[in-house]
This record gives sequence, C-alpha cells and structure tokens, in this order.
Amino acid sequence: MRRHLTWMGWLLVAVLSCGGAAAQTARLVPAPAVDEAQTNAAHEVAVFAGGCFWGVQGVFQHVNGVIDAVSGYAGGSEANAQYEIVSTGRTGHAESVQVTFDPRRISYGTLLRIFFSVAHDPTELNYQGPDEGTQYRSAIFPTTPEQARIATAYIAQLDQAHVFPAPIVTQIENGKVFYPAEGYHQDYLTRHPDNPYIAYNDLPKINALDRLFPDRYRADPVLVSTGAM
Repeated sequence: MRRHLTWMGWLLVAVLSCGGAAAQTARLVPAPAVDEAQTNAAHEVAVFAGGCFWGVQGVFQHVNGVIDAVSGYAGGSEANAQYEIVSTGRTGHAESVQVTFDPRRISYGTLLRIFFSVAHDPTELNYQGPDEGTQYRSAIFPTTPEQARIATAYIAQLDQAHVFPAPIVTQIENGKVFYPAEGYHQDYLTRHPDNPYIAYNDLPKINALDRLFPDRYRADPVLVSTGAM
C-alpha cells in the first residue's frame, strides 16, 4: 500500500508512472441491457469494491439518487474487519463501499455503469493504480439475487462488446457481509482534497463523473459526517 507517500514521493510517481490512476482514462461504457424493474421502494443497498475506498466512496457520494455511501470492508469476517489487519491482504476482505440509493431515482444498473466507467479500472487484477493486494480487488457484493443476475449479465455484455482492452476481472461475491470502516476513513476525499494521493488518484474520478454523467452528478456530496452512521 502506497497511500502515505510524501509529497516528493507522489511527485516522483506522477512524473515516472504511466499506470497510475490519474493517467488512466475514464470511459463511458454502454448502459446495461438488463436492469432492475421499476419499484416503489424508497431505498436499496449495493456494495462495490474497486481499489482504495476513499475514491470509490467519493464518486458515489457525488451521484444523484445516492442516499448514503459508507467506506468499509467486505469478503472476510467481522473479527478481522479492521484497517491495519485488512491492509495485510490476508483477511479476505476488500476495501468496499456500501451505497444506499433511491431506486426510484437511479437504478442499480446505472450505479454499475458508473462503477465501471468512472470509479475504477475493472481489468486490473488485485490492484488499482498504485495500490496492490487482494484487498484492492475489483468486486461486486450483491445484496439480492436480482443484483447478482444483473451484475453477471452486465460483465458478460461489456466483455462481449470488447469495451475494455483486456477482460474484466471483477469478481461477483455473494453472501458477504459489509462492515463499516473506522471513522477517520469516512468522507476522506472531501475532508482531504489536498492530500497528494487524493489529488492524483481520486479527484480526476470526480471530474470524470461530472463530464461523463452530467445528469447524474451532484456538486455537493452526501456525507457520512452529516449523520448517516
């Protein structure tokens, strides 16, 4: 994990690295051919993992129709759902974000489209940009059988269309529990926009969201610190 480099370290990464997250180009992928049916439900929960949860949380916090986005861990046990242990890469967890959304305003399929277009690179196996390890894997943790069906169909659709230059490695992991991360990880992108890691890796994702999904973008993020936890 390289999130805590010095300013000089990040300057060196920016100059020398062509594979960092900021150098990757977000792309508007096609909308899913299969999506959830319209519903009168007021909220639904989805869980995504795509590298460091700071940036993934920040992206979804800027999406219209999202009620709440919480950073945390999924894929392992409650006993090991602690940052210092998860960071070893040996607990089975992935840094994840639990997204609560209003399905009357935004569909699960649209959230998936944003996830694949903006939040991360789904072709990177067990790493994202500068972060390496299974805790940074690309994964979807469905909370319903319908979500699992839609996510499976969407990955197949994108692969068959050769939207990305390499196969999608995103794992669909059913039956996993989400555990919220420590408070100091919540709203990290908003609270630390001048952090070199955030400025280089994550703020470009927010700009890409605004550019590629202008009708879905909200300038003021919905924050955990306003009382969601």
